[in-house]
Amino acid sequence: MDVFLELAVILIVAKLFGYIATKVKMPGALGQLIGGMLIGPSILSIVSYSEGVHLISEMGIVLLLFLAGLETDVEEFKSVGLPAFLVAIGGVTVPFALGYFVSEGFGYEKMEALFLAGILTATSVGLTASILMEMKRLRTKEGTAILAAAVVDDILGIIVLTTLIAMHRKGHVYVEDLGILIGEIILFFIISWLVGKPVIKEILMLSERIDLPETLTAFALALTLIFAYIAEQFKIAGITGAYLAGVLIAQTDEAKRITDRIITLSYSLFVPVFLVGIGINTDLSILLHAGSFAIVYSIIAVAGKIFGCGVGALAARFSPKDALKVGVGMVPRMEVALIMANVALTEGVFDKGIFSIPVTMVIITTFVTPPLLKWAFSRD
Repeated sequence: MDVFLELAVILIVAKLFGYIATKVKMPGALGQLIGGMLIGPSILSIVSYSEGVHLISEMGIVLLLFLAGLETDVEEFKSVGLPAFLVAIGGVTVPFALGYFVSEGFGYEKMEALFLAGILTATSVGLTASILMEMKRLRTKEGTAILAAAVVDDILGIIVLTTLIAMHRKGHVYVEDLGILIGEIILFFIISWLVGKPVIKEILMLSERIDLPETLTAFALALTLIFAYIAEQFKIAGITGAYLAGVLIAQTDEAKRITDRIITLSYSLFVPVFLVGIGINTDLSILLHAGSFAIVYSIIAVAGKIFGCGVGALAARFSPKDALKVGVGMVPRMEVALIMANVALTEGVFDKGIFSIPVTMVIITTFVTPPLLKWAFSRD
């Protein structure tokens, strides 16, 4: 199908299925995921996950995290700094330990078990951010803690992946290599905050002098993409850079106008394509071949995050109800987990059979998160 028709179908399906989901008291994001699966290659095969759809979907993730940054209250963020770190530590160590020991128990070799465990450490905050925005709960203490913890979680995930690759290639890890990696990540955040803040302010003020439609919005988007690019050069996920750009722009006088424009742009095209695209890109046949361990692995993925992040939140003096919300918000895995699995496949640690296990886990965690979030936040 032509890319224009594909996008037209995706947008119609996104809004129709999103609306149906809200009518049955479920998050619209879940309806859009189901709609994507229905029109994708697994069922009706109306739409394929073409290169054009993929590019717009990637922009959807970037814009979602940029919006999340714009809606982040920096003072609130500061207040959840330590809790976010504790949540992230719990959310990395518990799933990793469970994943490793259970994988070994099922007969996987040590390196296979380590990579399977490492994949469980990653959190995909895009879906959670979308649902919390929809529920108008993103700016709560729990929402801010989830976003902050996801940033720390992403960094810890990169360190885990880098360490595992070094272990596989060399049989050991040099402390100096790990130190350089951590140093690069810290440097990115320090430079972004100290240099990025005044530079962004000047650039946005300059854009106001250019008398063309939506110049301010265009410059804000350009800054977001530049931050995403720089983040990737520092071996950090581009979405983390986009989130940081949003946080910095939120400090400027133009923040409200930019937020309004980006919401219109994002939810009319990019975010619907991202959410429906997940469904389109889901191969349901994988579920039939992954076996019983894939189900066990997925249960560990859900329980490990809820328990690990929940314990971290409790240690940071969150109430049990709020700790549960934070834990559930950290459940979904997507981009980073799939990247880790793909690296394991490329490195020859996984074969196609083992690769199907984390893919199944990504599918299951993606689909259980929206109803779990709805349930956790409706208990107030």
